[in-house]
Amino acid sequence: MQGLPDFIDTAIKAAYINQLLEVGFHTIDFGSFVSPKAIPQMRDTAEVLEMLDLHRAKSKLLAIVANIRGAEDAVQFPEIDYLGFPLSVSETFQQRNTKASIAQALETVETIQNLCQTRGKEQVVYLSMGFGNPYGDPFSPELVAEFVQKLDELEIKTISLSDTIGVATPNLITELFEVQIAAFPQITFGAHLHSRMEDVQEKLLAGLKGGCRRFDGALKGFGGCPMAKDELVGNMATEVMIETLEKEGYRLGLNALELNEAIKLSNSIFL
Repeated sequence: MQGLPDFIDTAIKAAYINQLLEVGFHTIDFGSFVSPKAIPQMRDTAEVLEMLDLHRAKSKLLAIVANIRGAEDAVQFPEIDYLGFPLSVSETFQQRNTKASIAQALETVETIQNLCQTRGKEQVVYLSMGFGNPYGDPFSPELVAEFVQKLDELEIKTISLSDTIGVATPNLITELFEVQIAAFPQITFGAHLHSRMEDVQEKLLAGLKGGCRRFDGALKGFGGCPMAKDELVGNMATEVMIETLEKEGYRLGLNALELNEAIKLSNSIFL
């Protein structure tokens, strides 16, 4: 929702997330504790959280934070399980996204990790521009490995390799996951891939081939990072991912009827 120009009513956001909670996903990225000036759409995250019905929910809640202040706000809520932080292998994007250098961002990751460990939360680090960038900044699989090594030293247990602008090729997706999963078996690696609709299945299968079993998605593939570049490339379409995984024989344990209701609701929000 963060890229939408018009503010979505808090009650509508909460109703949508409540419907997603009925489906049975492992984790719901429900909001962001970030500057309301930078991302005005997320200024009501705390209010949305108060309106969520979590009594029967199996899903865990993840909130995105971009700095220590946001993390300090997020850990106040017992309902939140994960704090997600965007660390970039691209210096340019780190500055655009969090107004900090990579070195400063790594210090922030360490501080947030300490905060999470003392408050019973888990930090998920999104390794942004993890498959290349449009700025001409250095990129290589070896550079990704260097970042993973640094995060491992900070005891980060979940790292999501993120293709922020949708440039990842299937071969690169498979290669990165194969190498990182083999080198760091103690870390859970996820895939946060942006993709055009026609490429979703191919990229998902490439991630599976590389050993990834944690994938982010959004219904209808809506989304994109407004901090990355002017042309937004949407998220992986959840419904396409589910169909593909089920064809591959994976039993996801999701409620199909509630999923259909969530898709109907998304049609009225993401016009």
